[in-house]
This record gives sequence, C-alpha cells and structure tokens, in this order.
Amino acid sequence: MKISKFYSNQPNIFKEIIFSSGLNVVLAEIRNPENRGKDTHNLGKSTLARLIDFGFLSGKDPKFFLFKHFDKFTNFVFFLEVVLFDGSCLTIRRSVATSTKISFKKHADTNQDFSNIPVEEWDHSDVPFSRARDMLDGILDWRAVKPWSYRKGIGYFLRSQDDYGDVFHLKKFAGGHADWKPFLAEILGFNSKIIYDHYVEEASLKQMQEQEVVMRAEIGGGSNDVSKIDGLISIKMEELSRKQSFLDSFDFSDQDKLLTKYTVDDVDVDLSNLNDRRYYLRKNVKRILRALEQDSISFDPNEAKKMFDEVDVLFPESIKKDFEQLIEFNKAINEERRGYLKSELDQIHDELYEIDSEINRLSKVRKDALSFLGESNIFDKYKIVSDEVVNIKADITDLSRRKESLSRLQNLRESIRQCKKRIEELSYQIELDVSKQSSQEGSRFSHIRSYFNEIVQDVIGRNALLSVAINTSGHLDFKAELLSVAGSSTSAHMGYSYKKLMCFAFDLSVIRAHLDEKFPRFVYHDGIFESLDDRKKLNMINVLRRYTDMGIQSIITLIDTDMPDIALEEAGPFQREEIVKVLHDQGPEGRLFNMASW
Repeated sequence: MKISKFYSNQPNIFKEIIFSSGLNVVLAEIRNPENRGKDTHNLGKSTLARLIDFGFLSGKDPKFFLFKHFDKFTNFVFFLEVVLFDGSCLTIRRSVATSTKISFKKHADTNQDFSNIPVEEWDHSDVPFSRARDMLDGILDWRAVKPWSYRKGIGYFLRSQDDYGDVFHLKKFAGGHADWKPFLAEILGFNSKIIYDHYVEEASLKQMQEQEVVMRAEIGGGSNDVSKIDGLISIKMEELSRKQSFLDSFDFSDQDKLLTKYTVDDVDVDLSNLNDRRYYLRKNVKRILRALEQDSISFDPNEAKKMFDEVDVLFPESIKKDFEQLIEFNKAINEERRGYLKSELDQIHDELYEIDSEINRLSKVRKDALSFLGESNIFDKYKIVSDEVVNIKADITDLSRRKESLSRLQNLRESIRQCKKRIEELSYQIELDVSKQSSQEGSRFSHIRSYFNEIVQDVIGRNALLSVAINTSGHLDFKAELLSVAGSSTSAHMGYSYKKLMCFAFDLSVIRAHLDEKFPRFVYHDGIFESLDDRKKLNMINVLRRYTDMGIQSIITLIDTDMPDIALEEAGPFQREEIVKVLHDQGPEGRLFNMASW
C-alpha cells in the first residue's frame, strides 16, 4: 500500500502533489539570503505530513492548524489517493467543515480528480467518523498489524519532527506503555498477545488491590476470623433464643438465676483477674521507669586522670584508653537494653489501655445485672429484656454483615493471588519468547536487527544495535544504540542527528522485514538530512534508492541548505522526477498553501 496523490478542492491555493512509487522529495528552497540563517521558514515542509495524516483520518485536534485557524480553512476539502495491495486505488475525502463525515471511492487508475463529482458517485458518502475508520481499516487490510487498527502504527510511517525524540515511543503515544509496547512487539516479531495480557492482568491486579484497601477500611477493626464470627453468631443466637423464651413465657425467674450465675461466675471473676493483671503491669511500669533512669555511667576517665595528676600518681594513657573502650562497650549494651525496655513499656501501656476498657465494660455489665436483679416490677424487667433482644438481633445482623464482607474480602484476596500467579507465568513466557526471537536465526526480529545495523553502517560507518530486554516489572524495554569500534555502547546515539538516523533506519528495517506481508510500503521522513555532513547525506540517499528498488515508497522533506554539495550528477543528488514539490520563500505562491502565513 502506497500513497499516490494528495489534493484539495481549491487547486489555486493548494496544488496537487503526485507521488511516485519510489523516492519522493519535497524541497524547500531558501531564495532570500536574509532567511538562510533562520531555523523556521513557514513554507509548509513539515505541514504536509500532518495533512496526509488528516487524510488517514487522524483525530480532531483543536491545536491542529486546520481547526486552530478554522475560519481560513473551513471551505477546504482534502483528497488522499492510495494504491492498495491488489493494485486498485482508493480515494478518501475529508472536509475541514465536516471533518467527522468521510467519503470513499474505489477506482482502477491513479491520478484521478474527484474534487467536483456529485455525492451519489462516491461509493460511501458522509460516513460517521468512527465507522469510517473501521471501514478504512478493512479496506487498507494491514493484516500484519492485527489485532490493532491501522491508526496504531501510522506514526512510524509518517515521522514528523516531533517523532525523532525516541526511536520507539512516538509522541502520539501519550498514554502508558500498555498503549504501544504490545503493538511494537508485534511488528518486531514477538508474541504480542502475552505482552498485552500481561498489561491487562497488571491493570486488573491494581484495580483489585485498590478494592481490597477500600473493603478493609469498610470492615474496620475487630475479628477477621470468619470461623470465630460464626461462633459468635451461634452464641448470640442461643442467647437470643433464651431471652425470647423469657419474653414469650413472661417468666424471668430463670433469667434471674442465669444472670446471677453469670455475674458471680464470669463477670466478677473476670474483673478480679483484670484488676490483678493491671496491678502487676503497673508495678512493671515503675520497675522499667526506674531502670531507665539508672542506666547511666558516671565514671569519666578524664576526671580520673585529673585526680591522679593532682595527687601525683601515674595514670597511663593505655589504662585511660581501656576505660574509654569499656565505657563505649557498656554504653552500647545499655542503649540496646534501653531499646528493649522502651519496647516493653509501650506494650504494657497498650495492654493497660485494653484492660481499662474491658474493666469499664464489665463494670457496666455488672451494674446493669445488679440493677435487673434488684428490679421487682415484672414489666420493667420485660422492657429490659426486650431491649436486650433488640441489641442481640442488631449484633447478629452486624456479625452476619461482617461475615459476608469478610467472605467477599477472602474471595478478592484469592483472586489477587491467582492474578499474581498469572502475571508471573506471563512474565516467564515473555522472557522465553524474547530469548527465542533474539537468538533464533531467521526470526523477524533478527532480520530487523540486521537491516537496522546495515543501514546505519552504510550511512555513518558505525555498527548499531537493536535490543530488547525484560525490566524488573516483567515488561519489554526497547533500545537502539550506536556501538564503538570495540563493540561497546556509546553515548553518540543521544545526539539529535543520530537519533534521526536511527529512526530512519528503524522504519525502513521494519517495512523491509514485512515485504512479504500486507503491511504499509510507504514511509515519510521530515527533515531527515538536518545536522548530517554531506558524505553521510549521500550515503543516506543511496540507502533510500536501494530500498525503493525493493518496493518501499519513501517521501522525504528537506531545505536546500541541507542539500549535499557533492552532487552525484550535474543536476544534483536527486533526479528531476524525484522532486515532487518545490517550496520557496519568495511570496505566497512558494508556500504549501498559496496564501498569507497564519
């Protein structure tokens, strides 16, 4: 699939551009001497790629010049003509005013002009944008990039100035790595499904872990043991049954007996034990506080030496040093002991807090029980027991709800465990696949790696390496680097001109590796010669011609100041028919749009 023509409904302002199936050059000539030192010239050299992308149904970006200056371009309609794999042609019609309504027409021959034909002559007219993209995806039939749409990879075939910053990560991939790494892995020859599934599982794991945090917060404190909660529910149900029978029989004598037994045998005993425990802990607190106060060393070797000097008694330095070391040793031991004591003190305080809370609760239970036993009015007792029944039912409801929440939490945690196992398994499969494709002679990746190195070697005489590694998260990291003479990595690839070269080499290598498949056969590079010396530019032209001979259409843009001075022929480094568009700075007629700049 190649681009054959781009034109508009206003040929006096935007003249048609006819592309050949080989090398196509868009040349911007700086004819005014005062403009030669400028970085930008606003001739439209870099605009053409975005217009072609517009024809390929890029999204509506309010910052895009057609929409940013809508009043100037509202009457424009653009037509992109492409040659399909079977040799037939397709023209895509898209207007600025109604940019979400697309029309298509298939035809046999190239270089057609459908700018004035009526609507009924289009095969499909005013198709809604989303459906139009799906239709174009089917017509272009880029099977080698499936299951992704043609839009996913088009940035690698329409490299603008914004896309030379990274060989692999295009500017349009504004989302996370999951948005582009599986696609890139696919066109490089790796198993994209397991890579995509790995990202899906990670996203699912993150979502479940966030749910777990929310559920734990909703459940709050208390027991998280479902079997214990079942036991508590059983006890509460038995208690409810007893109290309900008291209410039904209107006889509280058994309730009095049970309450008396419970108060004496359970509540009073528990209170006594808790008070004993509290007394013991408070004694321990005093002991620890005393120990912390006493843990100090009062002996000072300097003071001892001074005292010995005063009485004219020898106090050797070796003895002083031994004392100092002994003191440091004791200080270290004391510091460690103080740490243990403080930790023990904190634990005692925590336990005392729990004991005080439980003593307060049991004291209230005891008080309520004695109050109930001292109550002689049977109707008051009925009311008290009725309230207790209501409270027990509420407790059972809360426990049942907690049990249900804990069951959901347990199920979620099991799902998290299973998800982690799947992620681990996928990481292992990715590692095996990368190892296999990287080492296997004849794999697609090995071919792309070889073509990439060959192109860079032909242009600058240096070896270059494409590599793929697994990072600590189990994801792929893609790397392109120049190598030194010794074969080690250098920082030369960090320079902008060499980054451009590696983008150029990568794009051509990928297309070449897919020549036997239904894959794009065109590539557009904007300003590819900038910052290279003349010999390297001529080497790059030789590479371009070699690749066009293989059947790859190449469209490049350059300013005449970047044209190599060393001509291959008297006419210059390019054939006349290879220059498909000449722009210049001598008035509006030299711009891509023959109108005042915006």
